[in-house]
Amino acid sequence: MSEKAMNRRNFLKRTGQAVMTLPVFFGTGGCQDSPGKSDKQTVRFGLCADVHKGVIHDAELRMQTFVDRMNAEQVDFVMQLGDFCSPYFDNKPETASETAKFLAIWNSFSGPKYHVCGNHDIDDEFTWEQTMAFWGQEKQYYSFDRGGYHFIVLDGNEKSENPAPGYPRYIGSAQAKWLQDDLAATRLHTFVSSHQSLENAEGVENREQIRAILERSNQRSDSAKVVACFSGHHHIDYHIVINGINYIQINSMSYQWLGGDYIHARFSPEVEAKNPWVRYTAPYKDPLYAIVTLERQGVMKIEGVKSEYIPPTPRELGKPEEPEGNKGSAVISDRLLKFKV
Repeated sequence: MSEKAMNRRNFLKRTGQAVMTLPVFFGTGGCQDSPGKSDKQTVRFGLCADVHKGVIHDAELRMQTFVDRMNAEQVDFVMQLGDFCSPYFDNKPETASETAKFLAIWNSFSGPKYHVCGNHDIDDEFTWEQTMAFWGQEKQYYSFDRGGYHFIVLDGNEKSENPAPGYPRYIGSAQAKWLQDDLAATRLHTFVSSHQSLENAEGVENREQIRAILERSNQRSDSAKVVACFSGHHHIDYHIVINGINYIQINSMSYQWLGGDYIHARFSPEVEAKNPWVRYTAPYKDPLYAIVTLERQGVMKIEGVKSEYIPPTPRELGKPEEPEGNKGSAVISDRLLKFKV
């Protein structure tokens, strides 16, 4: 989530599970498919971001909607792009059972499930070791192959020597070296995911360095190896191309953060009392998510969900409109993008 919109750790007081573990491949390239166009398949996967269990009051319903759709569509895998959930919230151990129920819904997807680490996933003073154990995930950054494509998951939550204000948002030297080696070890078209974006000024601090690694990899390849980078964090709907690489921000499943200047109680007193941070948000009526389809002919289709705000809207509350069209709206846009095969 954007530091400009909020720094919840300063603004706020802190801002069962049966886990199905998947065969995730770590290290330099993981377990690779054979390269070449003839080996590529049609691959479909579901993406969601910034659910924020512990802030949004109906996180379970939103996650159930997503999982039901992904199971019905029989996508090849699902991935959440961070700000998912910590083991419990608001420093209340009694909420652990609620969070376990939420995680169990995610784990009810019938295929592989992948996590990206978000800055709010260690809220309430949890460590990454605790959150990762709760999720059932081994590593914070890793890679895997599917259907003739390579997927890289980065951890943008490391600390720099002179950090910017707010949450840590950096990719350290060891991870950067791992990324470089991982790219060198695969000849497959590659798709990168991170929580904080690699193109936004409020994303990864050393984003230029990381983009340079991706771009050098493309320069050494017969066809553009790195096709796209997906991120969440900013709660916006956005796409830009930088030096031939697509950077796509997947909007929050749940809301736009408004902050203390635009507090509004939309729900019953019981809901508001149990979920005190929801009044700082502009919730979306329907959960937002996307289905991404990769086709062997060099086509990437993004099918998004369009919704609307539960009133009043941010504009009705007097919040200035975001620039660049609908990027601050309750939507994930459909997109049709091509890449060289």
